[in-house]
Amino acid sequence: MHKLILALPKGRVLKESVTLLEKAGLSLALSEDDRALTHDSADVRILVMRNADVPTYVELGVADAGIVGKDVLLESGKTIYEPVDLNISHCRMSFIRQVGAKLEVRRVASKFPKVTQDYLRKMGSSAEVIKLSGNVELACLTGLADAVVDIVQTGSTLKANQLEEVEVIFHSSARFVVNRAALKLKAERLRPLIETLRILANT
Repeated sequence: MHKLILALPKGRVLKESVTLLEKAGLSLALSEDDRALTHDSADVRILVMRNADVPTYVELGVADAGIVGKDVLLESGKTIYEPVDLNISHCRMSFIRQVGAKLEVRRVASKFPKVTQDYLRKMGSSAEVIKLSGNVELACLTGLADAVVDIVQTGSTLKANQLEEVEVIFHSSARFVVNRAALKLKAERLRPLIETLRILANT
């Protein structure tokens, strides 16, 4: 039997993902070595990578399936089969400004330039979008940008820096995504897994 290859994001989501997949009946073996990029059990191989890389590995078929945040999926622009909202890793994508800011928004910073551009277009704004990689909130505090678009979980960082969510653009959670060719070739493994994950996500 060919191994089922899964692309999972490293960091906080990895632990939640592994727990959920084990509940769904997969036998997973993760190495104690945090630097290990692949983990093999009898019939499953896990590839650990940055969240942003999961859609590419699944789309191109290097991984049969994976787990990725809806925010990352939208930013990637990949059209991947997305059969299950796993109902974990909840957060929201928000439009953020300094508290009480009134000036026109001419420049917006974000780690999600595609999502930001799409949002601004819908709002009828022609503001410039700047892609940043680190703490985008700093862009507001230093005057680099008039606003930022970023993921918010608790909002504590915003409050600590006198920033506020002007609008929630969308709510995000982790999704189970599947390569379409793999769904046919490994249907006997993937289809029951999808059904079990759907049940678990709704309990």
